[in-house]
Amino acid sequence: MSVVFVPKKLRGKAKINQETIQRLLDENDQLIRCITEYMQKGRAVECVQYQQILHRNIVYLATIADASPDNMPPSTNSTSNAASASTPNVNGQGK
Repeated sequence: MSVVFVPKKLRGKAKINQETIQRLLDENDQLIRCITEYMQKGRAVECVQYQQILHRNIVYLATIADASPDNMPPSTNSTSNAASASTPNVNGQGK
């Protein structure tokens, strides 16, 4: 059973740690493998339940990532921005 399926009375009280996130990532890997195997066998109907669990896990992980203050995007380097601004576009004209 997915770790995302937490009873409503316990939701929001679980501590999110690296182990929980890794379990979800491992579970997602297994779900993708199952979905791929079923699709190759032409059993698309069986894939739906696994796709729903995978979707729920991904949304949950995205929610954790969005709520985490530790995941700030790296600051951009001003020199790389200046270099890309002077690069000509596809038709040979500058920006």
